Amino acid sequence: MNIQGLQKLTLLDYPGHTACTVFTGGCNLRCPFCHNAPLVLDPEGNAPFTEEEIFALLEKRRGILDGVAITGGEPLLHKDIGAFLQKVKDKGFAVKLDTNGFFPDRLEELLRAGLVDYAAMDIKNRPEKYALTCGLEKVDLAKIENSIHLLMDGGIEYEFRTTVVKEFHEIEDIEAAAKWIGEAKRYYLQAFKDSGQLIAGGCTGRSDEEMYAMADRARPFVALCEVRGVG
Repeated sequence: MNIQGLQKLTLLDYPGHTACTVFTGGCNLRCPFCHNAPLVLDPEGNAPFTEEEIFALLEKRRGILDGVAITGGEPLLHKDIGAFLQKVKDKGFAVKLDTNGFFPDRLEELLRAGLVDYAAMDIKNRPEKYALTCGLEKVDLAKIENSIHLLMDGGIEYEFRTTVVKEFHEIEDIEAAAKWIGEAKRYYLQAFKDSGQLIAGGCTGRSDEEMYAMADRARPFVALCEVRGVG
């Protein structure tokens, strides 16, 4: 698998777990505000990590780490993701998967195999603005809706999340997105931060007050809605 980055310890990426974070290269989207542009635009550009290096770290930190967070890029681009996650599970570690939701067939395979314990799926925007927010001319929303239902019915812990960008998200968009994923267990609004490695410039965040107001508008439609990254 194309592993382009490794964070050896995180207390944030996998809720309730001490984990390491594995970054895969490549993505099918071109979201202008993406903060991991090198992984998207030049997926082979960094010196890759081998799977052996990842598993050596897990052995070395056994008793310290109890989970592995897989992010990207888009991890489900990789056909060998299942084999990699099986090895992680065989070693006794929990798996948290980040995905953009465009690969429901592969997601379903992983869920059926019991290879994912927690999933975080991006909800880029309301359906009418999805392609624009993804940096594409058009998208297949049926794939997104399939992935939404897979997670809601899949028997694992999950969350949906939207990175709120002033140039793409109005309060009405967040309300519409919440209605779209109605009855979801968790919906997080994430404050946009400019990493300095964006796919496109000209992206800015909303104020804390605007973020909280958006959460208030979304809250009637989902079980839980909270704001991350403010203050």
